[in-house]
Amino acid sequence: MSTLAAENIVTGYGKQEIVHGVSLTAEAGKITCIFGPNGCGKSTLLKAIAGALPVWSGTASLEGTTLSNLAVHEIVRRGLVLMPQGGGVFPRLTVMENLRMGGYAIADKRVVERRIEALIDQYPSLARRRRTAAGSLSGGEQAMLSLARALVSEPRFILLDEPSAGLSPAMVIETLERITGLIAQGIGILMVEQNIREAMPIADKIYILAAGEKRFEGTPSDVRDDRQIMDIYMGGV
Repeated sequence: MSTLAAENIVTGYGKQEIVHGVSLTAEAGKITCIFGPNGCGKSTLLKAIAGALPVWSGTASLEGTTLSNLAVHEIVRRGLVLMPQGGGVFPRLTVMENLRMGGYAIADKRVVERRIEALIDQYPSLARRRRTAAGSLSGGEQAMLSLARALVSEPRFILLDEPSAGLSPAMVIETLERITGLIAQGIGILMVEQNIREAMPIADKIYILAAGEKRFEGTPSDVRDDRQIMDIYMGGV
């Protein structure tokens, strides 16, 4: 089984250290969630694993192959894709152009087009708006576009940064259902999420960060109640 691992990751911005030696693992075909208060380093950790930020010390690896300090496109080719907070769609590009961006690391563009055609049939709202600028899509449609774009490279792992942020309750449910459906394809999910109530039931494993440090590791059944989570957020164990 494929494993994504972060070992003693230290990183940050400029001279400011944000993540202080965090280690975690995620497995293919499972959903691993990272919870924690705002500003605790969750998104920073994902960016470091995905190559969007340099790792100051420690390592990120996929199936034992070190990813740290590789270029982003090389990490994508190895099977790891980051879906940033807000989806990161290109608002002036059309739906199809955004999807093609998901295949930028694939040399054979005929392969990219075949994959897009197979994917877009699974997203009817996108199929109807192929030539529409992404910026004119609803928040929910942009979320679907971001997820579909992440799948163009046929990743083994997808890192999701708050995929439910800004979505309506109905779209939160649909988005999480889509994410859960990826597990049947053997894709591993490492997901940062603030919506604990919706994310906890679909998680196989959870981590809680606070102040840039790992404060909890376990399964949803290991968490007694919301009060325990808040205690961890506030610095308890």
